[in-house]
Amino acid sequence: MEHAAVNHDIAVVVPVLDDLEALAALLGRIEGWQHRPEEIVVVGARPDARLTDLCRDRGCRHIETQANRGAQFDSGARQAQASVLWFLHADVEPPRGGLEAIGSALAGGAEGGCFRFAFQGPRTWYKRSLERFVALRVALGGVPYGDQGIFLRRDVYLDCGGFPHQPLFEEVRLVRRLRRRGRFRSLALPVRVSTRRWERDGWWSRTWRNRWLAFCNMFGVAPEKLAGAYHGRSAPGMEHDRGAPISQGDCDEPDTKLNT
Repeated sequence: MEHAAVNHDIAVVVPVLDDLEALAALLGRIEGWQHRPEEIVVVGARPDARLTDLCRDRGCRHIETQANRGAQFDSGARQAQASVLWFLHADVEPPRGGLEAIGSALAGGAEGGCFRFAFQGPRTWYKRSLERFVALRVALGGVPYGDQGIFLRRDVYLDCGGFPHQPLFEEVRLVRRLRRRGRFRSLALPVRVSTRRWERDGWWSRTWRNRWLAFCNMFGVAPEKLAGAYHGRSAPGMEHDRGAPISQGDCDEPDTKLNT
């Protein structure tokens, strides 16, 4: 695939909460690319000397904000200096040609977009089936979530109001506003996501839970309650202990995967 000239003026924004090993792997991949982003902004959720050291050693900008993924993405975006923003979760594997693909999409008139959803690890029939389901859902107007590597021009990000400061479904409002502008592109290159939640919970069980949470969000259930359900409690309408409190830690784990 031919790409337009690389847009080097890209900031990669990564929220992190206690996921240093995954972040180190991500930064190592980026260092191996032929072209590098203008800057990498790592947004921590609490003071962490190990994260500070890692960012210093890898030449990344490190800032801190509250433990809330929407707030982390938004803080990183507003402090980034580059004219294009690429939002990545710490535990994904972005494509080697990602910067070139973004540059090509923007040169072709896009204001923003996302990459194709794919799983990490060995290829299996159930991974392929779920990946096709996500691709179909997005093609039919479903929201691509943050693990698909959303990117957009910084001025468009600000014009659309950025990420709301909520712990789950923080990308929904932004993507819908981008799509209404008519210049949102879904790219063919994959961003490969971690399989750890599906392996822990079961591939079909995890997928059903994710879809149920998306349904609840669509009908107005608070993201904070849904985040608590996502991190181990029952989803609204499925719970056994409706009165159980949702702790701050339940709501704010930043590597949530809600695709499929």
